[in-house]
Amino acid sequence: MYQLLLSDPLIFLVAFPGLLLSITIHEFAHAFIADKLGDPTPRVQGRLTLDPRAHLELLGVAMIFFTRFGWGKPVQYDPYNLKEPRRDTALIAIAGPITNLVIATTLALVLRLGLVSAAWLAEALGLVFYINIVLAIFNLIPVFPLDGSKILMSLISPTQAIEYENFMEKYGILVLIALIMPWNGISPASRLVMPVVNLIAGFLL
Repeated sequence: MYQLLLSDPLIFLVAFPGLLLSITIHEFAHAFIADKLGDPTPRVQGRLTLDPRAHLELLGVAMIFFTRFGWGKPVQYDPYNLKEPRRDTALIAIAGPITNLVIATTLALVLRLGLVSAAWLAEALGLVFYINIVLAIFNLIPVFPLDGSKILMSLISPTQAIEYENFMEKYGILVLIALIMPWNGISPASRLVMPVVNLIAGFLL
């Protein structure tokens, strides 16, 4: 984003806030579904809001600005408040990526219907469209603390889930760092998700 600010400030002024809003909506979706499934924790912690201040962390935003990787504030929930913890945990987790895909689909419709006449604005919205697909697919990688890890644990047996969770608590961050670090100019995460991202982007737009 820093490079974009230097090269095209006008597009940056739309794309960067659009990205932060997308992360905000992603985290709000987790909180909203947890609340609907019976856990008041996100509501008590003030996460049941679309106010970006409730969902963004200064360090995460700074990393987004200066690098290609950042994060929002994780939504906390108590599985003991859920009627079916394994199923409901997966629903809470997948809510964020689904929301990003909904945003991307909405932007695709706006662009395909020609509702934006200014070329620079169309380019900015196209960037936000693409970023939302990346957010959705990247977060589905089954590595802690990404949403995909919680979804995977709901699909495997309870015994396997415990073993997986123990492993991820010890090594998940290291695995994630290894995935996002560039190797020969491109990260393993990019090699993994970009074919899917491009396929979805091509289908929508």
